[in-house]
This record gives sequence, structure tokens and C-alpha cells, in this order.
Amino acid sequence: MNVNRRPTIIDVAKHAGISKSTVSLVLQNSPSVREETRAMVRKAMAEIGYVYNRAAANMRMSNAGLIGLVINDLRNPFFTEFATSLQMSLAERGYSTVIANTDESPQLQDQVVGSMIEHGVSAIIICPAYGETANTFDAIARSGTPTMQMLRRVDERLDLFPLIAPDYLTGSREATRHLIAAGARRIAFVGGLDGRAVTEERKAGYLEVLAQEGLQPVIMTGKASRAFGRNAARQLHADRAGVDAAVCFNDLVALGMLSGCHEVGWHVGKDFLIMGFDDIEEVAQAYPSLSSVHCDIAGIGVRAAQTVVDWLENRTAPPPETHTAVSLSIRQSSVFSPSR
Repeated sequence: MNVNRRPTIIDVAKHAGISKSTVSLVLQNSPSVREETRAMVRKAMAEIGYVYNRAAANMRMSNAGLIGLVINDLRNPFFTEFATSLQMSLAERGYSTVIANTDESPQLQDQVVGSMIEHGVSAIIICPAYGETANTFDAIARSGTPTMQMLRRVDERLDLFPLIAPDYLTGSREATRHLIAAGARRIAFVGGLDGRAVTEERKAGYLEVLAQEGLQPVIMTGKASRAFGRNAARQLHADRAGVDAAVCFNDLVALGMLSGCHEVGWHVGKDFLIMGFDDIEEVAQAYPSLSSVHCDIAGIGVRAAQTVVDWLENRTAPPPETHTAVSLSIRQSSVFSPSR
């Protein structure tokens, strides 16, 4: 080190053999740092003569380490579980999170993203709303703020806004194959609004497998809610079209179908099979317990945190598109009982 210049935080990190972000956490008195690490950093500071100017650091770094997290619908447990996992994982790495719920409103999304940019967040992780989103992403592009799209893709500039999402296509294929293997022959796809990328992707795997098996599709798209699922079960029962199973757009629709089937007298697991999608925590506690496509929501949160930290600290930009593995969580709702 040049003795004619003042030591920096980078010099402290090198001398202590730890990361710059860990030194920053010690200087900020973060409770997440172990006491032995604090002692090591203080020893390194003393040995190289580093003096921490807190006033200057506060001015320079007031929002460094702050990540903006924009969620389209925090009422949906799928997104809530993701946001919780991501926030906690970022905290473990020394980053704070400011969370905004857009309630599926592109206008509100413009507002909250603009505010995050003005306040100088280090990065943005966005589960985007659908609709007119060009203004949001154009503003982010002008600001140069590292930004990842999560769970949904609405902007095709993946070189600027890389995507991390579960492999929805494989999930719907496997869910449909499972129902066929269980004995279902007239399978409906229920829920999800037409034209939205995530609906079309989840529906595509279902259609592909039915075509391979020579089976006819029954599609009932609509709002991805419990209310829609409940009404769909009523309608399928009233139509008497021989439908004996459903691949649901998400777990909320599937939970609604459980209620609707009970209401009309269908016994799930005997008269009708149901597969959900996402595998939120609640579905394992339903009765009958709900089978679902497991998307590892918590794991995606951890992965997203590590990805954005690598991007910020190591300048390692993520690949344009990452699809995480899915699996099936098989429970009572998708297996015909022997008494059928």
C-alpha cells in the first residue's frame, strides 16, 4: 500500500482477508456480523491506520446496499413467499430491501419504480405487472440501474432486464402426464387470463401432452383466484361433459376448485382429480391435501439474491434467461382412490 495515501475500506478488506461488503457491515454495526469478524476488522483497521469518517460515508453511501423489490400482488401467497425468501437472503448478505406492491397496476408500478430510481437504489428486482409497462422499463434503462425480471417476463430486452422464472412449460407437461397416468381421460385447464405469457406457457405444456395422447382439451381461462376455481368446479359439474380432472393455473384456483367440488358433491380423489401449480405452503394443509407443481419459491428467492449480489459486487451480469427446475408434489387430490 502507498504510505502517502489514506487507507481505504478496500485496503481493510484485503488486509483482513474478507470481502468489502463484510467490512461495510462492521462499520455500520450490523447485527448480522459475528463478533470474531468484528474483532478481525478492527484489528486490520488499527494495523493499517484506517480511520472511518462516518459523516462522509453517510453522505456517500446513504442508499448503497439498498435493493428495490417490486411485487405485482403481495396478496398472492406465491409472491409473498418469494418476497420473504428474497428479503431474508439479501439481509444475510448485508443488503436492505425496500418493498412495493403494485397490485397489478402498471401506473402504480411506474410511480414506485420512479421513486426507487430517484432514491438511488443499487438494483431493482421486479415481478412486473402486465399491461403498458414500456414506461417503467424505459425509465430503468435510462437510469442504468441493474434490474432483474422475476417469475414473469413482460419486457423482451433480456440483455438489459434478465429473467429468472420456474420452468412453467415442463411443470404443466408433467402435471398433465401425471393425471393421465392416474387414470384421468377428460382433463380441463382452469384459470389464468388469456394472452398473458405465463398463462400461455403453463397452458402450452398441457396442450402438448393432450395432443400426444389424442385427448381433447377443455379450457376455462379467467382470473387466477379461488372464486374463479370454485365457480369453474360448479360449471364443470353442471355441464356434465365427463371432465374428470383439472390442471389449474395456480394453487389459488385449485383451492377454489376443492371448495367447489365439495359444494356440488364431487369427491376429490374419487370423482375428480386436481393438480395445482406453484406449491405454496398452504396446499399441503388443505383437505384433501392438494397436489401441485413445486416451483421451489424459497429457493428462487435465495438464487435471485445471490445473482443480484454477484452483479453488484463482482460485475457478473446474469444470463438473459434462467429457468429453474420444477417437480411434482403428489398428494391426495390427484390420485384416484381404489373405491372409484
